[in-house]
Amino acid sequence: MHRTTTRACAALWVAAAFGASTAYAVAEPIAYVTSETNGVGVIDLGSMTLTKTIPLGNTGPRGLSLTDDGKLLLVAGKSGELAAIDTATGEVVKRVQIGKNPEFVRVHRGFAYVTYEPGESGPPPEALAHMQAPAGQQASAAHPGGDQAGKPAEKGDQQAGGKAKGGKDDDDANEPPAEIAIVNLKTMKVVHSVKSGHETEGVEFSPDGSEMLVTNEGDDTVSVYHTGTGKPVRTLKLDAGSRPRGIKVSPDGKQYVVTLENTSKFVVLDGHTLKPVKTVATKLGPYGVAFDPSGKHLLVAAARDKTLQVFDAKTYEHIADAPVGQRCWHFSFTPDGSKLLLACGRSNAVYVLDATNYQTVGQIGNLPLAWGIVTSPPSAGSIASAK
Repeated sequence: MHRTTTRACAALWVAAAFGASTAYAVAEPIAYVTSETNGVGVIDLGSMTLTKTIPLGNTGPRGLSLTDDGKLLLVAGKSGELAAIDTATGEVVKRVQIGKNPEFVRVHRGFAYVTYEPGESGPPPEALAHMQAPAGQQASAAHPGGDQAGKPAEKGDQQAGGKAKGGKDDDDANEPPAEIAIVNLKTMKVVHSVKSGHETEGVEFSPDGSEMLVTNEGDDTVSVYHTGTGKPVRTLKLDAGSRPRGIKVSPDGKQYVVTLENTSKFVVLDGHTLKPVKTVATKLGPYGVAFDPSGKHLLVAAARDKTLQVFDAKTYEHIADAPVGQRCWHFSFTPDGSKLLLACGRSNAVYVLDATNYQTVGQIGNLPLAWGIVTSPPSAGSIASAK
């Protein structure tokens, strides 16, 4: 893997930020949130209110990402497609067939990288139950407030050892591995499909953009590929049963941070060799991870403990904990860096935190099974990065 110098990396960040601010100059700051049962919620970041919801039918939307110019929002639906939404009109202008259960989406240099799992089928069980519920009963089907009574076992809602609560071993080695579809955004066609590990989750890119790193929670690995072609480079094996999920490159490009959901830790990898250099304990079930806009703090969403944790970005010493909602997997700063937004699926809401002290200052409801969140203009977060 190529090492990018600190000075070069900083220069790239500044240049990218300038380009992004130019591309998004006329846009009002907004956030997009996928709701597994409702579609995509649009939040006005000035008033912190849900202004509209873009319906996507029974697709079970999860992963999402904006194109570099902000004109298209790409949303992965568990029904098997990638929907391209015109951000000016809110209309779906293109649908690309990906495969079974596309989930995580990242945009990089004119391509969309979409993870999917041929070994699974259909929308998430609870999302399907909500879709099929009679009118007036849909709220109970989504278990508002995190009531999990009778809910089906869901990926990520597992106990230690990798077993789903329903008793099924959801990293079954007999199932086909996950794959990553590479979509050319000019033609909106899949140009490559890359076999990955089992249950591919997070996606990140090297500072020089030449390589893609993905976490595979089903076989406890991090896989590295050449961007564009998807040619395999190497695979790193992590502790058995650790279930790596989130991954982020440090602002200086020298390290990667990977959250380990089942062992409640994160591991810091050398950016050149990928050798582990430090392992840090977290609260239960860490998933989403990102550095704040200043690069001084690392944030980790410990979803099973309903906690957002703050660490020093250099030493990785624990600084603070902030109580949040239930199943908060993904989060994003606002473009001005003043607030932090967490998509909390079991709370059916987005939690709004003051980014200076990480205290909750509000909630935005009517987002059942909220999953992912990104902003326009782009900002630092567990899915996207500030451009």
